[in-house]
Amino acid sequence: MKCLSDIGEDALIQRLVRLVPRDPSPAAGPGDDCAVIDPGPGHDRLQLLKTDALVEHIHFLPDAPPRAVGWKAAARVVSDFAAMGGHPERFLITLALPPLTPVTWAEDLYRGIGDCLKRFGGVLAGGETTSVPAHSAAVISIAATGSVRRPHLTLRSTAQPGQALLVTGSLGGSRAAKHLTFHPRLKETAWLVSNFKPRAMMDLSDGLGRDLPRLAAASACGYELDWGVLPVTEGCTMEQALGDGEDYEILLAVADGEDEALVAAWGREFPDLALTRVGRLVAAGTGDRLQGGWEHFSNP
Repeated sequence: MKCLSDIGEDALIQRLVRLVPRDPSPAAGPGDDCAVIDPGPGHDRLQLLKTDALVEHIHFLPDAPPRAVGWKAAARVVSDFAAMGGHPERFLITLALPPLTPVTWAEDLYRGIGDCLKRFGGVLAGGETTSVPAHSAAVISIAATGSVRRPHLTLRSTAQPGQALLVTGSLGGSRAAKHLTFHPRLKETAWLVSNFKPRAMMDLSDGLGRDLPRLAAASACGYELDWGVLPVTEGCTMEQALGDGEDYEILLAVADGEDEALVAAWGREFPDLALTRVGRLVAAGTGDRLQGGWEHFSNP
């Protein structure tokens, strides 16, 4: 009998979504950063739907500050809205906690969620609280709605061979602390889709080594990296830059030749955040092969 560790997260998702009724005509369904719902003609904005979960010992350790855990729980969802060119709106929060969890821990968790919503937008619409057995891990699950203007919607699956690949910021080192304090690139992607709309885009949650192959596969492309210019966080190795995950930077594809003007304009708009051309998309079945990154059910 096969176990989840035998097939991994991506293959599991492909199996599961075939077992339930699905929207016959979604603007974007399972497999992108958010699901996209088209409310029909006459509506300038598309609806974005997102759900995400944090699990103790997987996404945070027991001694992590609860306010930082709350920030991360909300910021991960905001990052996915950013990756689609959209904005967050309403949040539903589910807490599954052991009975002996201190009340102050839950309150500080919510304070952290509130910090993120005040900074990036969105309001609490409801949620659920439930208990788990005494020695079980705490789970924080967030479902949220957002929206995006029709012309600004950006998917993973719309890139083509020959287009340039770029990433924001630097990669690697998230495990030291950055995974609890990162800022979703919401302002930056709003500027991108308004000025240099990417041909494809996603956030880097599982590491470039895992997420670049996902974007390329969704767009039926291969990829080639310029290894000498990858923006590795100071003090990190190339292996960490590819595989640590939880960078929450943005990976994007733009038309070849457009990248120079984009990088120059970006530098004027965001002088404190790098944007680096790291490679290009090529024909499917050709190019580099990456390994590493976070894999649920396989990583220890």
